[in-house]
Amino acid sequence: MSCPHQAADGVPLIHAVPDDVQADRERLYRAGPVTRVELPGGVRAWATTHHEASKATLNDPRFRKSVDHWADYQEGRVPEGWPLLGTIPTDNTNMLALDGAAHRRLRQLTAGPFSARRVERLRPRIERITRLALDALEPRASETLDLKSEFTFRVPMAVIGELYGVSEAEYENLGEMYAKLFSGTTEEGEHLRIYGTLFQYFGELVARKRATLDEHDDFTADLIRASEDGDGLDDMEIILTLLTVVAAGHETTVNLLTNVVRALLAHPEQLERLRRGEVTWEAVVEETLRYDPPNNLMMFRFATEDVEIGGRIIEKGEALLTHYGAASRDRAEFGEDPEVFDPDREKGRHISFGYGPHICPGAPLSRLEAGIILPMLFERFPDLGLAVPDEELEVASALSVNSLKEFPVVLRP
Repeated sequence: MSCPHQAADGVPLIHAVPDDVQADRERLYRAGPVTRVELPGGVRAWATTHHEASKATLNDPRFRKSVDHWADYQEGRVPEGWPLLGTIPTDNTNMLALDGAAHRRLRQLTAGPFSARRVERLRPRIERITRLALDALEPRASETLDLKSEFTFRVPMAVIGELYGVSEAEYENLGEMYAKLFSGTTEEGEHLRIYGTLFQYFGELVARKRATLDEHDDFTADLIRASEDGDGLDDMEIILTLLTVVAAGHETTVNLLTNVVRALLAHPEQLERLRRGEVTWEAVVEETLRYDPPNNLMMFRFATEDVEIGGRIIEKGEALLTHYGAASRDRAEFGEDPEVFDPDREKGRHISFGYGPHICPGAPLSRLEAGIILPMLFERFPDLGLAVPDEELEVASALSVNSLKEFPVVLRP
C-alpha cells in the first residue's frame, strides 16, 4: 500500500519509511524551497528542501536549537511520548541544544579530540579492524549474507569502541540501541528509555576513566583532560558529547558505507572506472553523500522571531527542519541531472554533514573510515554483488537517518 503524500489540508507528509526514498526526496524538493510539513505523530514544522535555503537557515542566528524556543513543545501541543522526541535534545547542556557563546565553548573544548589529526591516529586500528572483519567473512563468501549487519554495522561500531576505549563485548548492544534511537519506527516511549540507558552507560564509563585516567589514551580520556584557558568539561558535558559522537561516528558511517556499496553495484560502469583509476574513492564517497545522504533530515531549529525565507514566513516559536535528501535534488546547485550518480560531478557542494556552527563534528572520522574500509572491501571481494535486485531492498528508516533493513550480497559468487 502506497503512502499518502499530503495531509487532509494539503500539507506534505514526511514518512519514516517512504515507498521510494529518491522519489520522496523529489516530491519534497518540488514543494520547496521552504514548505510546511507534517511528521509522524501529527507534529508539524517547516522544512527547507532547497540547497540555498538550507544553508541560509543553518547559518542564521535567528534560529536556535534549544526547545525553550519551541512553542508547540512549551505549550503542550507535542503529544506525550511522541516517538521522535528522543532524537531532539531537551536539556541545555547538550552541545546539540546550544547556540552562541555556550556552543562555541564546547566546540573549542572538544576541538582537539574531534580534530582530523586525532582521528587520523586511528588509521592503523581501522585497517586492523577491517582486515579482521573481512577475514571473518571468508568462510561464507560464496553464500548470501547481510553486508549491513555483518560488516558495515560491525566495523564502525568497533572503531567507536576503539575510539572510546570500551569493551568489545559492548559494541553490538551499543550499536543496536543507537539504531533504535534514530529509527522513525521505534515504539512510543522507547526513544526516551534508550536515551536514559545510554546516558547511564556513558556516565559509568566516564567515572571509570576518570578514576584511572593515567592508564588511558582514548577519546573519552581526551575529553576528561580537555581544557581551554583554565576551563574544562564537567562530567555531564562529557557524557553528552560521547552520546553525540556515537550518533555522528557510528550510525552516519554505517549508512554511508552501505550507500556507497549500493550506489556502485547499481552503477557498474562507475565501479569499473574506479578500478581503472579514472575516478577516486574520495569522489565516489562525496557524490554518494550528495546522491544518497546517510542523514536524510535534521530536526529541529526554532525561530526566535518571525523570519522570512523562500517567500514564506516562519513565525516565532515554530520548528524548522533541514531536509538534506530533498536539497540533494536541487538543480540550481547540482545541475539538471541530480538523479544521476556521477562521481565526476563538478557543479555544487553537498551539505550532508551540515553547515554553519553545527556542522557535524564526526565528519572527519566518517570520511576516514569510508576511505579505508571501502577500498579494502572491494580489493578483497572484487566480484561482490547483490543477492537480490536493488528494487527489492527494504528501507528501515528514511527520516532522520537513511537506513536499509538488510543488505543481502554474495561476496564471491
